[in-house]
Amino acid sequence: MAKTMIYIDPVLNIAVKKTWYRLVPLMFLLYFIAFIDRINISFAQEAMKTDIGLSNSAYGLGAGIFFAAYALCGVPANLALNKMGAQRWLGITTIIWGGLSVATAFIQNETQFIIIRFLLGVGEAGFLPGILLLAAIYFPNKVRGSVIGAFALGVPLALSIGSPLSGALLQMHGLLGYSGWSWMFIIEGAVAVLVGGFTWYYLDDNPSKARFLTQNEKDAIQRRLQQEEQNTQTVSVISALKNTKVWYLGTIYGLIQISVYGLMFFLPSQVATLMGQNIGLKQSLVSAIPWVCSGVGVYYIPRIADRFPHYRITLSALCMVLAAFGLALSTASNLVVVIIALSCSAIGFLSVQPIFWTFPAQFLSGPALAVGIGFCTTMGAVGSFIAPNIRVQVDQFMHNSYAGLYVLSLITLFCAFLIMMLSYTYSHPPIKHTQII
Repeated sequence: MAKTMIYIDPVLNIAVKKTWYRLVPLMFLLYFIAFIDRINISFAQEAMKTDIGLSNSAYGLGAGIFFAAYALCGVPANLALNKMGAQRWLGITTIIWGGLSVATAFIQNETQFIIIRFLLGVGEAGFLPGILLLAAIYFPNKVRGSVIGAFALGVPLALSIGSPLSGALLQMHGLLGYSGWSWMFIIEGAVAVLVGGFTWYYLDDNPSKARFLTQNEKDAIQRRLQQEEQNTQTVSVISALKNTKVWYLGTIYGLIQISVYGLMFFLPSQVATLMGQNIGLKQSLVSAIPWVCSGVGVYYIPRIADRFPHYRITLSALCMVLAAFGLALSTASNLVVVIIALSCSAIGFLSVQPIFWTFPAQFLSGPALAVGIGFCTTMGAVGSFIAPNIRVQVDQFMHNSYAGLYVLSLITLFCAFLIMMLSYTYSHPPIKHTQII
């Protein structure tokens, strides 16, 4: 968080600063753990092929079906959060997905793999929308991009630290009769269960219930949030779902996730193939390089966008152009060139997301915002489900292991074009919520 004063009101500045230090570290930790539990199957892929006969097509389906469940449950889960409150909802969902991650350690065939991935998607459906809604409930728009960028650092950290960690856990093969990939799921899932219990105790549902703020600080931050809501036009949640802006943003987020997961689920095996070795600690460390580089972008680019809000759309589009360039260049045969290309892609598609999440709150509030965020994450889940299957199917159809990457690059460029067109979609009055139906 910036050290300079953000608002003229000193009480509001203190309230925002205290809220930042109270919530952002927990949001970061939760997102870090969630992402490890979401993508750790990419490290278990090769070992599971040997142990349970997991085929490439079943792996692609299992990787994608997580997001199909996520898509089905995203909006209802966020409405439930809006009713139950962040404290109970985020604690419960974290415990559930952690338990399901542990259960993954004991699957014995492809059918069980697909079922457990579907259930994991159901369990985690309310998590990311819930975290984003929590940011909207507590933080004014002026700092929201930086807040989301700060906890979004959990993604590159999960992929940089989590990569060698998962690779190291795979080497526990044989301990107490369990395979290395089983230990990976057990240990990483158990951590989520423990953190979920802590979250239930630690969180407060909204600023009015915040135990860490004085009454004056609660009033200051709530006044600011209410002032921002007054700039919106009133409609129902159903009308918000019918609004073309919501669908447009959902489409953009879906395309972003196609870029993300079309690369993410295959990066470790892609690097290992170029290195001519099976996935282990060494290959995991090399695979972590793009995510370490992306952390720099995720930290700085949303802050630049907050400082120059009129350039948020342009910065977002440029991030996707960089990602498209990296995807196309990652088809090279030289490992150094590929790592540089993958680093460009990771910087692009991870840095754009904190900026993207500042857009829905500019024209939605209350339960309508919960539904809007839930809808965008649902569309993102659809894109995430499609992504690994696009890559596998295109590669097989073209008989070329790089054809899928070229298609992903073109999709990413199209996404950049849609983002640039956002300036036209914001030329109409924004909307907010008054009633559920």
